[in-house]
Amino acid sequence: MGNCCASCYKGSSSYEDLTPDRETIRRKQAEAAEKRIAEQQQRGIKDIESVKRQQRRTMELEKREQEAAASGTQPALRVRT
Repeated sequence: MGNCCASCYKGSSSYEDLTPDRETIRRKQAEAAEKRIAEQQQRGIKDIESVKRQQRRTMELEKREQEAAASGTQPALRVRT
């Protein structure tokens, strides 16, 4: 009966063997943070690529309007459906 848990009572060589080093902890925390950010960005959006394309189009339109305003010409009319 005394020999069934003999391996459980072995003392570890040091406390440092049980804890990972600081660099490993930082790397794991950074990976977890990136994963959380990615999940939050995709929450509620079924097609994230289409949203990104729409954002790029909107930014491009705004840029064109600003360039037209700076040059003094009228911006092209936008048709919304």
